[in-house]
Amino acid sequence: MRRLNTVILMMLAMATSAMAGYREGYYNRMDGKQREALKAAAKACVSNHTQLEYYSLPNYWQYSDVYPELVDGCKRWWDMYSDAVYLIQPRQSGTQSFSANRMQREHSVPKSWWKYQGSVEYTPAYSDMWNLYPSDGAANQAKQNYPFGETRTTIYDNGVTKVGAPKAGFGGGSSLVFEPDDRYKGDFARAIFYMATVYDDLHWVYDYMFVSNSYPTLVPWAVNMLLQWSRQDPVDQKEIDRNDYVEQYQGNRNPFVDFPELAEYIWGLRTTETFIIADQENTGQTPPITGDPEITAPVNGEALDFGQIAVGHATARALQITGHNMTSPLSLRVSGTDKAYFIPEVTSIPAATMNSNGGYLLNITYLPQATGSHEAKITLYDGGIDGSIAVTLKGESLDVPQLTVLHALEPTDVTESGYTAQWETAQGIADYYTVTRVRYVEGNQESDSYETGETSYRFTDRQPGVAESYSVTYSRLGMESPASNSIYVAASGVNDLREESPYRVYGVEGGFVVSRADGEGGTLRVYDLGGMTVMEENEVEDGSFHPLEAGVYVVTIGGGRPVKLVVK
Repeated sequence: MRRLNTVILMMLAMATSAMAGYREGYYNRMDGKQREALKAAAKACVSNHTQLEYYSLPNYWQYSDVYPELVDGCKRWWDMYSDAVYLIQPRQSGTQSFSANRMQREHSVPKSWWKYQGSVEYTPAYSDMWNLYPSDGAANQAKQNYPFGETRTTIYDNGVTKVGAPKAGFGGGSSLVFEPDDRYKGDFARAIFYMATVYDDLHWVYDYMFVSNSYPTLVPWAVNMLLQWSRQDPVDQKEIDRNDYVEQYQGNRNPFVDFPELAEYIWGLRTTETFIIADQENTGQTPPITGDPEITAPVNGEALDFGQIAVGHATARALQITGHNMTSPLSLRVSGTDKAYFIPEVTSIPAATMNSNGGYLLNITYLPQATGSHEAKITLYDGGIDGSIAVTLKGESLDVPQLTVLHALEPTDVTESGYTAQWETAQGIADYYTVTRVRYVEGNQESDSYETGETSYRFTDRQPGVAESYSVTYSRLGMESPASNSIYVAASGVNDLREESPYRVYGVEGGFVVSRADGEGGTLRVYDLGGMTVMEENEVEDGSFHPLEAGVYVVTIGGGRPVKLVVK
């Protein structure tokens, strides 16, 4: 019967070897989730699986955990705990080879760490292929049930497995730790991520790395180490192939292999981002952290001044934040008596954004609801940095100003290539003036705006045969005045017939422009030479453009006398 089971397994492996990757819809529950909800969704996707028999695992491993190359015509066990050469001889089953080579079934997360009513076999974790791997016997005995970590000194080192005293910050209080080879640190990290996701409800009797809760399940030092290991040792073909084999036999996959960035979304640098499955193929691998987290700008105690603004109105300033090697999102908090008046666009900046871009340009809005001088502080913290950085925010709010309408004047220094737009000085204080220039080109209006602190603006890029107009506004405390009257600048060679009062009509290419002067307006009517009405408008806006086909027309507005107009 054992021989028959081995043959069946071999046939199954051959029949399904073409299978690769997760099937459509398998991870749908994870789509659009973040952080805790994403972890719970990942568990729902993969936790339901077939519980395999512990002692039969080598019969599955002979397909999932062997090198792709043969040695003397034999399969070689892929042992992540040693470089010893262990072969599967012809006609040997996996369990027979294990016995002959004195290999062992090793739990990456030790089974002694969980126990319920004296049993460690009560949970599928006991024989879950994502938690067990073939191991050299001596390395397994040296590893024992120590937590993962990075060693400072060693008491065992076979070139792949190290056991020894932990570096500062590693081990969770254990006097010894197990450190795998750099080639396999990512493999083990993704196995532990799986365990922390699928078995977050286990009764943990050792709390070196795990706690019994749905999130985060892993303790902080373990999270930081495992994320760094996963970055340093990305998913390789060995894990991809094993993922397919495990699904064939056990019926589930490791999502942290299918989505190398998933751990970053749950525990790491991307916890503030939403996990979108369709985007994952284009997501680059998060690089390893290569130094201590630091913020190089702004400097602690720096100030950001928003200047003056009218009460109830808003102005914005940008704070450049520069940093590197963030290990978690950078948090922002505004404090102080006037904190409600200073509003940052975000309260958290993803570590991936800080690390990949070298920083972040934070927009802060000052929106005062009372007059007076206001001050608050924005504090940057978390991200792995030591301490915090505070920046003072300052602004002054004044009463709402009464803005009047400016009066635009006729241009001066008019030449074929330019002219100087003119206008009267604003009543009161003007922070700056805005000139709106309109060009009438082939029946279309092209508009541009220019800011200046003067009461004139020189244009030096007139186009031959193109008519223009301009109007002016001014700004004070974040508010803008109504637009002035429009001043028309005729193009040379274009028919320009006008009635001085109460309006002016200017022929431009593809139509005409109406400019209101002093006095009342009225209904605009345009007639062809046969007396037929071709256009009628009840209200005529100052500076408005009216398209017409080329020809000769008569224009009247209100009670004004008729004007002959030639449109080219």
